[in-house]
Amino acid sequence: MKLKTLLILISMWVPVAFASNGPAAARVNGEEISEFRLERYFAEYLEDQGRALGSIRNPKAYKQLRQKALDALIDREVLWQEALKRGVVISDATVQRQVEQTRQAIGGAEKFARRLEDAGFDEAGFAEYTRRELAAQQVFAELTQVSGPDEKQVRAFYEEHRAEMTRPEEVQARHILIKVPQGADTTTVEAARLRLVEMQVKISQGADFADVARTGSEDASASQGGNLGYFPRGRMLPEFEAAAFTLAPGGVSEPVRTPLGWHLISVQNHLEAADVSEQQGLDWVRAYLVRQQQARVRLEVLAQLRSRHRIERIDDD
Repeated sequence: MKLKTLLILISMWVPVAFASNGPAAARVNGEEISEFRLERYFAEYLEDQGRALGSIRNPKAYKQLRQKALDALIDREVLWQEALKRGVVISDATVQRQVEQTRQAIGGAEKFARRLEDAGFDEAGFAEYTRRELAAQQVFAELTQVSGPDEKQVRAFYEEHRAEMTRPEEVQARHILIKVPQGADTTTVEAARLRLVEMQVKISQGADFADVARTGSEDASASQGGNLGYFPRGRMLPEFEAAAFTLAPGGVSEPVRTPLGWHLISVQNHLEAADVSEQQGLDWVRAYLVRQQQARVRLEVLAQLRSRHRIERIDDD
């Protein structure tokens, strides 16, 4: 379930109005999730994974992916209803601050207005949608707080895996992405590349890479200036990784094609592989065990919430 930094989710990976439209795909305590909403979300759900509807030839795989998309929408509705039950209130100031951040991340008022229209929103409707998402996010965060592992667990795990603990070679990078659907024709591919080249020229003439990423990138990292942090080999797509690990700190790549589209990559730092100290190893173990605990708790919380609500999955029938 993607309840991260809200709509920086309209950045615009979930552009669907929440009102009912036509036949229902599911109901949560009688509140409908429309087939229209599911169709719009499903397309974006696939795009976010670098897939296109036409690329899914296996009916079983198609059904499973569609069910996962519907699961995500059901979880959102459950969390929103839980927020109402708990009396969660998101202030107008908080909503407007988030809307303004989204407006700027998309590239200003004109682009924002076009994206809202394409998504089926007016600004008032999007503000209410934002309020719901923030309320659901707050409830989910409250319900999934974890205390973390005790130090005996951390030490035991560290001792068991100590021999494996070396720091891998890593780079710190930012990127700009222009998406290209799988199976796109040559004209579409080239048009996307030329958009990226225009940004590359701006950067070569002195524009800040992060600023260009904020206004031009189509990746969820755009609001953070394209920041990807540090990552080792094996984490990114092969074409992306090959370019990133070749660049010297401060360097900017030529346009790089991956299954997601065209990327421009800027490397800030490059760390060689090294052995880690005991303290670093313990810190890594602690963070890893916390992530494991959080993942387990999130699944448990969502399962418990679903069990307390009346859910009808019409689309599965």
